[in-house]
This record gives sequence, structure tokens and C-alpha cells, in this order.
Amino acid sequence: MLETTPQPGPDKGSARIRHAAAPSAGSDTLPDLLLIERARAGDEGAVEALIRRYSRRLYRVACSVLMDEERSEAAVLDAFLTAFSDLNRYETTGKFAAWLTRQAFNQARALRGSARSADLPGRTPEVAPESTSAAPGEDLRERHELEQLIGRLPEVFRTVYVLRVLEGISGIETAASLGLHETTVRTRLYRAHRRLAPDVAQRLRAAPALLELPPQGAERIVSRALAQLRHGSMLTISASRP
Repeated sequence: MLETTPQPGPDKGSARIRHAAAPSAGSDTLPDLLLIERARAGDEGAVEALIRRYSRRLYRVACSVLMDEERSEAAVLDAFLTAFSDLNRYETTGKFAAWLTRQAFNQARALRGSARSADLPGRTPEVAPESTSAAPGEDLRERHELEQLIGRLPEVFRTVYVLRVLEGISGIETAASLGLHETTVRTRLYRAHRRLAPDVAQRLRAAPALLELPPQGAERIVSRALAQLRHGSMLTISASRP
């Protein structure tokens, strides 16, 4: 188990996450609620398992806002740091995946509208990111073309489309992830489909790994998040129940 060190100050129930020699055995197969309890106790393996489990979804929702690989990765990292800096803010009555996705969505929107976006090198927003995944030339061109078509959708339709069609989550969970009513999600998905030619919609459904988080990006997010949670002066994980 991960050793934890109590933080100084009035909050006696908090512990900084510290480096573990190896992740907790079988963490990747455990349910969210058990991993959350372990993460609250400072178990780095549990934190890592949750980050790996939801990095792709968070990247896709961030990318649906920013349409830029580097900025989207930055938004996902910020979302994980915000979430794991105080897990007591998560109420177990809601779905953890939707709560995390909402963090990434908010971070992406904040990044898009802030001066930070000018400090991050990358392509112009509202243009589909170049894929860095290894793939045959024809597959890569097809993927890039389809991502460009997604990028041409208005953002309010695109975020819903990406979560419902690419990520394949339910309308209820999409609504919770974006802070919308379920009826609004249905309307926006319908309008997104109306803007796509029938053959394009079919190609999008059949295409694998659109707006996919590259493996090297996933590893950067994991390593940077754990490093900052482990050493950051303000980032602690509460060991007490909410």
C-alpha cells in the first residue's frame, strides 16, 4: 500500500499522495467507488487507474471544444488535477465518469477563452487535430478528413455528437457531463446529424479511433498528473469521507 504523510495545518484528515513502487494489484479492474475510496486515502495506484480509465473520454470532450491536440491534453491534465486535488467535492450520488467529464469540459472552455491559449503552441482552434497515431497512409487520410468534418460542426452540436456517437455514452450521462437537459442533448444530436450528409454520418459511425488520445499523450497526462499531485504544495487528497 502507498505510504501517506499527514499534511500540516488544521485539516487532520488529509494526506498527500506519494510515489508507490508499483500500482495496486488489479486496480484497473476495480469499480470506480472502491478506487475513489482508495484515492481519498492517498493510494497512488488508485489515482493512476482512474486517470487511465477516463483519459480518452476527457480528451475527446476537450477536443470537441478546442479541436487542438496540445490544448486538449492541457485541459485534460487540468481537469484531473482539479478533480483529484479534493475528491470530497465529488458526491457519490452522481456518476463519477460524468463528474470528471464535466471537469474537462469546463477546463476546455476556460482554456479556449483565456489568455493561456495564446501561450500554448498548437494549431488554430476549430480545426481538427492532426493524428499522431501510426496508421497506413490511406487510413490516416480518411481519419483526418472525418475529423475535419466533425470540426466543422458548431461546437454546441459537436460536443454532444462526440460524446454520444464517438464515445458512445447515453443521453442521460451526456447531459450530466455537459450540464444540459436530456431533451437538449437529443435536439443537438438530431441537429448535428442533419448537418452531416448521410454517407458522412455512416462513415463516422464506422470509423475507429476518431479524436483519439495518442498513447504518448496518455502517458504524459498520467506522469504529469501524478507528479504534480505528489509534489504540489496545494494538491492533497482527502482521507476523510465527504
